[in-house]
Amino acid sequence: MKPVFPLPEDQDHNAPPVNPLPVSVVLLALAIFGIEIVLTAADAALVGGPAATGWRLAAIERFGFYQPLMGWMIETGTLRADYMLRFITFPFIHATFTHALFVLVFLLAMGKLVGEVLTDWAVLAIFFGASLLGALVYGLVWETRVMLYGGYPGVYGLVGAFTFILWAGLAGHARGLQAFTLIALLMGIQLVFGLLFGGGISWVAEMTGFVAGFAIAFLVSPGGWQAVLRRVRQR
Repeated sequence: MKPVFPLPEDQDHNAPPVNPLPVSVVLLALAIFGIEIVLTAADAALVGGPAATGWRLAAIERFGFYQPLMGWMIETGTLRADYMLRFITFPFIHATFTHALFVLVFLLAMGKLVGEVLTDWAVLAIFFGASLLGALVYGLVWETRVMLYGGYPGVYGLVGAFTFILWAGLAGHARGLQAFTLIALLMGIQLVFGLLFGGGISWVAEMTGFVAGFAIAFLVSPGGWQAVLRRVRQR
C-alpha cells in the first residue's frame, strides 16, 4: 500500500528531526550549567555541608570582574594573571539559578543561530571577546566596587553577531535596519525593568558586548568584508 503522503525521493530519512547545536555552544552551556548546579546544590546544603552555603559568594568574589583590581593594574602598570583571568571567568558565575537559566536560554538560542553560519571557533571568539571587552569598558566607565558577573555580555555578543549576519545578508537576504529589531527589543525590555525595579550598571558591559559581537562577526565571518561592501554600495 502506498503512503497517503509520499515522501520526496531525495529526503534524508536518517537526518535528525532537530538540527544539532554547535559544539562550541554545547561546551559553553555545559560549563555554565555544571557550575550552576553545584552552586545551587551548595545553596540548598545538599553538598559540602553547612559551610557550602557560602560557595556562591566566594565564587563571585574569586572569579567575578572587580573594577578596583583593573584600576590597580592600570595605575601600577602591572599585569597579574589572576586578575586578568577574571575577564573570562566572570561569565560562568551567576547570582541565582534563574539568572543562569535566562543566560542559558539566550545562549542556546542565539548560539545555534550564529553557529549555523559561523564556525565553532568564531562562536567562541565572539562570546569571550564580547565578555572581555564588556568588562574592560565597564571598568573604564565606572569606578565601582559592584562586581560584574554572569554571561549576559557574552550572550549580547552573540546577539550582535546575529545582527551582523542578518544585516550583511550572510544567511539569506540582507535585512538592513530590520536586523537591529532584536537588540532594540532587548534594550526596551531592559529599560522597562530598570524603571520598575531599579537598573544596575551592568548594561554598559552588555551594550559593549553587543557592539563587540557585531564587530568580531565582521572579522571572523567568511565574506564579511565583501558583505559590508555590498551593503554600502546599495545605499
